[in-house]
Amino acid sequence: MKTYSTKKKEISRNWLVVDAKDQVVGRVASAIAMFLTGKHKPTFSPNLDGGDFVVVLNADKVVFTGNKWEDKPYRRHTGFVGGLKTTMAKDMLKKNPTHILKAAVWGMLPKTNLARRQLMKLKLYTGHQ
Repeated sequence: MKTYSTKKKEISRNWLVVDAKDQVVGRVASAIAMFLTGKHKPTFSPNLDGGDFVVVLNADKVVFTGNKWEDKPYRRHTGFVGGLKTTMAKDMLKKNPTHILKAAVWGMLPKTNLARRQLMKLKLYTGHQ
């Protein structure tokens, strides 16, 4: 008996719409990451991008547990010496509300080129459209 390997042309993609209103960031991000990687499908293959497209509505209305709105930092680096910039979660919600959920999903994907392609299938929108 041979092990079945999914071919690239056999992959079918679906669209999933998620309403993130009043959802905890980590819990909704782990569910989104599972659908982006395709782990919910019986034809999952770790070397192929077999996941679905995910559309997230109300990405600006997610919630954190505990005191993370004041304590959770988002860090980026300018590339220059001493260029570490830190933004707290409550400021990030005002500045770029979709980045909170995108960063959480990105942290749950494997750090490969495949994950970068999977993240392009994530569509984030603020408010209900």
